[in-house]
Amino acid sequence: MAIDQNNPNNKDNLPTSNSSGNQSGNSGSNTNSQGNKRRRRNKPRRDGKGSNTQTNNLNKTTKGSKGAQRDNAKGSQALATANAVDPSHFEGDAADDAAAAAEGGIKAIGDQRIIPFMKLEKPMGLLSIFMVIASIIAIAVNGLNLGLDFTGGVSADVSYEQSVEQVAVVEALADNGFDDAVVQYLGTNKELLVRLPPQSDNIDGLNTSLDTALDLPNNPASISNVNIIGSQVGNEVYLNSVMALALALVCMLGYVALRFQFKLSLGAVLSLFHDAIVTIGVFALFGFPFDLTVLAAVLALIGYSLNDTIVVYDRIRENFRRVRGITPRQTIDLSLTETLRRTIMTISTVLLVVLAMMFLGGDGLYWFSVALFIGLLAGTYSSTYIASSIPLAMGLSRDDFVVKVKPEFEEEIVSFNDPKMFE
Repeated sequence: MAIDQNNPNNKDNLPTSNSSGNQSGNSGSNTNSQGNKRRRRNKPRRDGKGSNTQTNNLNKTTKGSKGAQRDNAKGSQALATANAVDPSHFEGDAADDAAAAAEGGIKAIGDQRIIPFMKLEKPMGLLSIFMVIASIIAIAVNGLNLGLDFTGGVSADVSYEQSVEQVAVVEALADNGFDDAVVQYLGTNKELLVRLPPQSDNIDGLNTSLDTALDLPNNPASISNVNIIGSQVGNEVYLNSVMALALALVCMLGYVALRFQFKLSLGAVLSLFHDAIVTIGVFALFGFPFDLTVLAAVLALIGYSLNDTIVVYDRIRENFRRVRGITPRQTIDLSLTETLRRTIMTISTVLLVVLAMMFLGGDGLYWFSVALFIGLLAGTYSSTYIASSIPLAMGLSRDDFVVKVKPEFEEEIVSFNDPKMFE
């Protein structure tokens, strides 16, 4: 009896009735029919073969999906093994994968459109050589129309009682025999800096004649300071300017060589030299005045052009590390295509500012703006073709950007064949 009470399974399998044992003498047919009824199971038996049809079907479905997953896993594992064994599917070694992972992983091109910039590599190279040679000839034959900062002359600080226009001051000086005067504002439109070509060394007489020439109707002028700049000082400024340009190019060469690669640094420096020499050559060809403001524009142009080139070089390095299955020429075309939108937006915004200074900035900023305008066009062109085509001609490839492990630092796999290990 104790066994029956302690065995819940047997109790579950016993027949049930609607009446107690004392009322079992009632209708026999009803008692037998009700006694034959068994409670339906809501759950399957422990062996999984119960009467719950939905649960059984769910188990079968789960088993079928697991089997399909095992088959798919086996198929994919077999495909991966075949790709690993087949050399044609091998995309790169560990160094290539590490370099790609450092840049964000392998990048797929897909159906991305690539503009073939390098198809025009040779015609653009010939055009660049022609412009550089023409600029050098113009500088050698015509020379630069150097301003007072380089040739020397007279500078005077002038203040007026009322506002004055630069053109009116220049015309007043020309009427009194002071030609080729340069007038700039000093903070306000009442204070000006007047620069003249070399005059007599008599400061007192020069001061008196300038005071008379600068007086305007109902607007007298007062001269606070007069300086005479000799030709020797102008020559020193000229030599220092040339040294500044050369030092800037050398520093750019070292920076790009350390930051990227020597092949890229050579292309960057040649493109910067191209931009500077073409801008100066245009000034020599047309006889535009070349003073310290134009020199400042050339130095600013070198910095802008280098920044544009660095953006292209950074994308070239990234694509060499991340993209697989394309040639170096296609990699450079892809990099130039991806940076084209940025280049157009940058040059457009900068040109808007330069044109505003050119037409609204007055005489003091005019030639500065002209030099920037010429240099921006040359710099955008050189960043696309000169800075990219020269490294490609020098044999730029993925090996220049992927660090290879030297053989003496590679790990050796040592296997021990000890017969006692299998006993």
